[in-house]
Amino acid sequence: MSRHQSPEAKRFEGYLERLSFAVSHADRREPLRAYLSGLLLPGERKSVEPMAARWDPLHVRARHQSLHHFVAKAPWSEQALLRVARDYALAGFERHAPIAAWVIDDTGFPKKGSHSVGVAHQYCGVLGKSANCQVAVTVSLVNALLSVPAGFRLYLPESWVQDPERRKAAGVPEGVQFQTKGAIALEQIDELLAEEIPLAPVVADAGYGASTKFREALTKRGLCYAVGILPDTNLWPLGIEPLTPPMGCGRPPVPSRQGTQRQQPVLARELALSLQPKTWQTVCWREGTKGMMRSRFAAVRVRAAHRGCRGIRQPEWLLVEWPFDEKEPSRYWLSTLPEEVTLEELVRLAKIRWRIERDFQELKDELGLDHYEGRGWRGFHHHGALCIAAYAFLVAERARLSPPAPVAFLVPARLPQDFQPRGSQASRAPQPGFDSHHEMASGTHPSNRPASLPLVRARRGRVML
Repeated sequence: MSRHQSPEAKRFEGYLERLSFAVSHADRREPLRAYLSGLLLPGERKSVEPMAARWDPLHVRARHQSLHHFVAKAPWSEQALLRVARDYALAGFERHAPIAAWVIDDTGFPKKGSHSVGVAHQYCGVLGKSANCQVAVTVSLVNALLSVPAGFRLYLPESWVQDPERRKAAGVPEGVQFQTKGAIALEQIDELLAEEIPLAPVVADAGYGASTKFREALTKRGLCYAVGILPDTNLWPLGIEPLTPPMGCGRPPVPSRQGTQRQQPVLARELALSLQPKTWQTVCWREGTKGMMRSRFAAVRVRAAHRGCRGIRQPEWLLVEWPFDEKEPSRYWLSTLPEEVTLEELVRLAKIRWRIERDFQELKDELGLDHYEGRGWRGFHHHGALCIAAYAFLVAERARLSPPAPVAFLVPARLPQDFQPRGSQASRAPQPGFDSHHEMASGTHPSNRPASLPLVRARRGRVML
């Protein structure tokens, strides 16, 4: 390591040292460095070959083989890598503010064909419609200024779970069975609880919050929440409660037989429309690109209703947003935050998901989260973990500044003039001798790069937080 390294470069070396323990073997440290650097360097594509070319342009084929083996074949634990990256970022951003929320979300990866692991015709949030894609469930740790993903797991549709040939071809582990996205999210939450990550409310959209079982599972774990629900969710306004059904065997009575007409649950939409005008208040929750973001909100205490439920649930908040230019309310949340919470605090928590959307936009646009071209289970999760590890370093660097500001990073090596990435018209000819299972021995090919990793100011618009 050069004695004249910048402080940023020294911190990156220390970070690599921590991550190297997660990938187990010392001979994986150099591919780890090359892969993370390739993700962080400016470039249109962050798949393996373009990264190999940016990192070691004189030995692209050998470097390609090394990186491919590292991400797609080498048996290191992506969970261990994510833990190191998460803890590194947390140490920095908790200096600014404590963790404010654990945010559950999923992110889609549009795909062509049917062989990439987990690909199916399903809803893709990136496209806003159902399409051929992969979907990963994530959990992120968020505070008022910064955020970092702490979990990343592929959702495997039932069509894949029940297809042994495709499972085998994609290397899906035998123990992986079908789980809903909510069940995957709860597994990730259990891992955070087991590792004693500071507790915070769970935030999720209606894709998770609409499930009564999901909300009940959070409560059983001692976690409060602010989760989206659908407008047709059945609720009991306070003061109107179901009759307690008689105890005994047999099927419980349907709600219409639990009481009189006055003792029926109402839809969240109907309840919102029935609120008095004075209930609605204008709330500003953050500064946007076009100024302060504001809308109309109302919050009332309710009890969730559910067919077949015996007993009365505890009261919770119904939060409703009714934008000024809309004919009726547009978004609904249920929250178990304490009764004394203010409307502004409820709104800020429910709206904190924007940070996660920003994170994954940057992870895809700048760090190539959606650029992986492999088809296997291991490679998908390894690439995702490495992208998050690169992002965690950027988060930690940003957290060093007060207030946080964009950070600068790497300078790519100069590409040979005749270099053509795979897939271009000039590179269609076969390349004999390529072995995707071969791992390049350390030191086989000397590089023209300096031994240390220089960190310098990046061009405007590249690798920004």
